[in-house]
Amino acid sequence: MLAFLLYSLGLLGLVYLGVCLFYWWFQERFIFVRFPLPERYVFRFPQPFEEWRMERPDGARLHALFFTVDEPAGAVLYLHGNTGSLRRWGKRAPRFTNQRHAVLMPDYRGYGKSTGALSEAALHADVLAWYDRLAARFGEGKVLVYGRSLGTGMAVPVAAARSPRALVLESPFANFLDVARHYLAILPYRWLLKYRFRSDTAIRKVRCPVYIFHGMRDPLVPYSSALRLYAAIPTDVPRELITFPKGYHSDLAGYPRFRRKLRAILGRGEEKPR
Repeated sequence: MLAFLLYSLGLLGLVYLGVCLFYWWFQERFIFVRFPLPERYVFRFPQPFEEWRMERPDGARLHALFFTVDEPAGAVLYLHGNTGSLRRWGKRAPRFTNQRHAVLMPDYRGYGKSTGALSEAALHADVLAWYDRLAARFGEGKVLVYGRSLGTGMAVPVAAARSPRALVLESPFANFLDVARHYLAILPYRWLLKYRFRSDTAIRKVRCPVYIFHGMRDPLVPYSSALRLYAAIPTDVPRELITFPKGYHSDLAGYPRFRRKLRAILGRGEEKPR
């Protein structure tokens, strides 16, 4: 009986170790669900846009779409979620262009027409470079940083390093450990996870107004993580948490309150966070 118990425990240990090694090796495929596009691919959207490109010091070639408007009131750096490419995310541009805001949407490395080796440091540096390019054109006082899900993990450090007009976070997490543990809590993510996205640390340096949209029924990013992120914002920074009690992860834009609030944020400061 004792031998059988020891054998079973040993077998379970081997299975657990195997799962840990599997996750460590393949985690980028779980975190970044990339859909590459050929360079010759032609985007089609109803609003005017340009294709922007950027070469990075390590040889990566980045791609973004810039949606233009006549006499823009401001500009938005839109950092999308973990799945798809600009072929999908470009459809979100009218939320901003209809409010007379130009939109710059970059694809991360390996997404769409962007290439390059992945690392958290490289992603942060890429996004910062896109921000600087947009700010050079419009001025920081007119640039709003918008992060969606995974994109919030890159939006917060940009706002901490620069001085945008506002930071808007849709379905954000405090840090990526929260998200990983929400899926499968038994793995030792502190040792396995290569990507931390410590927004809860970076947001302590943010000085611009912060708006957080989150659904309480979000099955992917726990609402409790958004609460921790909100609590980490310095108390002297204007901030607001807009909660949707029946909201999930990807349906918040379907709520009229979401659309009204976003219009107010994009307006000329008519509605300020508390």
